[in-house]
Formats: sequence, C-alpha cells, structure tokens
Amino acid sequence: MTALTVALLLVAVTAGLLRWRRPAWHWLAFGALFAALRVTVRYTSVMEACGLTVPPSRWRLALARMTNRPAPESRPPRILRLRPTRTGLVLRLKLRPGQDAFDVAAATDRLRHSFAMYGVTSRELRSGVVEVRMTGYDVLKRVQMPSKVERAPMRVPVALREDGAVHFRDYRETPHALTLGATKSGKSVYQRNLVAELAPQDVALVGIDCKKGVELFPLARRFSALADNPDTAAELLDALVSRMEEVYQLIRREQRISADLPDAEIAADIWDLPEHLRPTPVVLLVDEVAELALYATKEEEKRRDRIITALARLAQLGRAAGIYLEVCGQRFGSELGKGITMLRAQLTGRTAHRVNDESSANMAFGDIAPDAVLAAIQIPTDKPGLAVAGDSSGGWARIRTPHTSLRQAVNACNQHAHRTPALPELAPFRPALPHVESAPGPAVEVTPAAA
Repeated sequence: MTALTVALLLVAVTAGLLRWRRPAWHWLAFGALFAALRVTVRYTSVMEACGLTVPPSRWRLALARMTNRPAPESRPPRILRLRPTRTGLVLRLKLRPGQDAFDVAAATDRLRHSFAMYGVTSRELRSGVVEVRMTGYDVLKRVQMPSKVERAPMRVPVALREDGAVHFRDYRETPHALTLGATKSGKSVYQRNLVAELAPQDVALVGIDCKKGVELFPLARRFSALADNPDTAAELLDALVSRMEEVYQLIRREQRISADLPDAEIAADIWDLPEHLRPTPVVLLVDEVAELALYATKEEEKRRDRIITALARLAQLGRAAGIYLEVCGQRFGSELGKGITMLRAQLTGRTAHRVNDESSANMAFGDIAPDAVLAAIQIPTDKPGLAVAGDSSGGWARIRTPHTSLRQAVNACNQHAHRTPALPELAPFRPALPHVESAPGPAVEVTPAAA
C-alpha cells in the first residue's frame, strides 16, 4: 500500500467521522468546496430546467441576425454573490426583466434536488434581488447554536432555523407571542431557553404557572413576581394593568411636545424616555393559558372574565408601556370562551410545536399563513423542540430549540439573580426564597413605574 493510498484512506475516514459526529466541521472542510463547484458548473443548465431563464431580448436577436451569428440562448438570473456559511451556501441573484421572486420560491424544491443540497429557501431582499440560502446537511437534527451570536436589548436567540440562520425573539419588533404545542413537544424547553437568554438582560420577568409552579418556580430567583393559581394570577394581572397606567402617566409627563424641541425627542413609549427615567421592561410568561380560561362555577366564571380582560388589555396597550406577553398553551381556540379570539389576534408572533390535530395548528396559523398549518401537523414525535414559527406578515420557517435542561436554566437564573428588579406594584407577588450564600453582585436597582 503506497503512501498516497494511505493518505486518501485517512482523508476518507476523517471525512466520514466528521460527517457523523461534527457535520458542521465536515461541511466547512469538505462539503462547501464541492457544493460551490457543483452549483457553479450546473447553474445555467439547472436554471433552464427549472424554468428560471428568460428568452433573449429583441435587440439581441436583431443583432445576431445582422451579424449572421447564431441566436443567443436564454439567460438565467445573474449571480451577484456565492458565499459559503457554516451550514450551507448563500446565493444572491439579480433577476432578469420579466422574472419575479415568486418564481424562485416556487422552484426551491427543484433547486434542492438539482444542486444535491439538503434544503433550499429564498427571500426577496429588494426589488429584483433574491437571496437563495442552501443548507448542506440537516441543521435541525442536532442543534448547535453559533458560538458568537449578536445580542441586543430585548432581542435574544432562542432557536436555529432550517436555513442555518439564528431565530431571534425580538420584543421591540414583535411585542407579544403565542406558543402552542402538545405534551412532550418541546414547548417547555422553548420557554426555559427563553428565560435563560433573558436572564442576563435588564428586564423584569413575571410568570403565571397554574401547574402549581412546577415549570417556572425553579427559576424563581430571576422572577420579580410569580403566580401558581388562577386567583393569584387575577390579582397579579390587575397589578400589571395598574403599572401600565402609571407608566403611561410617566410618558405623558415627559413627552416633551413643546415647539422648541425636535420631533425625534417626543416620547411615545418607554424607549423614547431618557435612560434615567425609563421604567424596567416587563416580560409576562403564561405557562398554560387554558387553566386561566376554564371555569366550573359562577364565581370562577367571573374570575375568568377578569383574567381574560386583563390579558387583552395588556396585549392591546402594553407595548408602549414596556410590557410584553409570552402566552403558551396546548390549545388556544374559541372553545375557551369569549375574549379568547380577540386576545389571540393581538399575539403577533406565532410558534407551533407538534400538535395533536389540525385544528390546533389552525389556531396558530390559519389566519396568517395557511401553508404553515401543513408544516406544523407534519412535525414527527421523535423530534421534540422542532416547531414552525411565523408572524402576521405571512412568512414562516421551521425552527428547533437547543435542548436546555431545567438545571441549566436554573443555573442561569441563579447566576443573574442580582439583576432581578424589585417592582413596587408587584412586591406582594415576589416569590419567597430561602437565603443562600452567593458571590456578591451589583446592587439591585429599584426602578419605579413612575418617578
């Protein structure tokens, strides 16, 4: 056996081992180069076969006739950029006159097969420019978040998208969200991953967990208020509504609408206020919304109406006051009573994990992205954490949350417990915790709703 044979055998074994254990490394070391060559060589023929070419223009045909040359061929979209990433390739195309971004989107499955890629998605960047993202392997099989992720206030990474990009939860862009999922679908892991990512930020976490607190109370050191039953939840929501009204009074006092100030300094929400006056933003997490909407007696019905009314008010008016909702449940339909559909309409962000029936998927996407319903009901049971995420714009994508154990989430909350703000309105609902010795941290700054 020659040295060349041994070297080739060693490379083949290394490539196979990397593909099995470290698919991202295998892609960067071997797959990206071969895929880029494959796309470059096959590009013209694949585009013609997929119907993504345009016939030659009249002046080109006339020029060919005048010069007695063969008729020019149809032209595909022009490649502006071909860039490898840790999960695949990004192809930026300039469309020819007469082409539309929908033509590329409709051909993504054929492009996936022709270029021998795992997945292909497309989106229009601007008029006439389309970005085609191709993944070289199943990035959702074993989720590995990038080591460096760009974070911003009220914007946290929570999952990985099927095209290899990071899926962010941006509260300032999408204030309120609904998360649906059956038992063991990964909904709780998504929620605790969200809490772990929010823990290092300057934000007040408020939780309602009517399963006697088994999901959220282990994370109590980072929560400013918690409720574990519907009665306490009703009082907590009333306190949040009162805080919202006080914040609006603060904004009115500091609105600065006099004629000698530029328009950019006029305050309309808490983010327009000076930092020393800005109230702490609040994220309200509701673990199982159905437990707040169900009732068996007249008294429970009154409590239920009080809760749903408060949630609807927070969803309609809470954004400018810095109050954001994360509502989770297995179902969220009209069978839960009046006010539910009105509340659901205010929850712009939609995430659906595996559901038990098509009607549950319709509750999430039926009114915004009907084609996402089919994707949601096809999520297999052996892939917990896999979900479909969409918003009111109609766009959607498959995502998967990295597995975050409860212990990891608890450690993150304990590490950043010193960031937990003490809000006066929510003081009666602050979880009682046993005293433990911990490393000294920065003093907790109490930020009142109205100073």
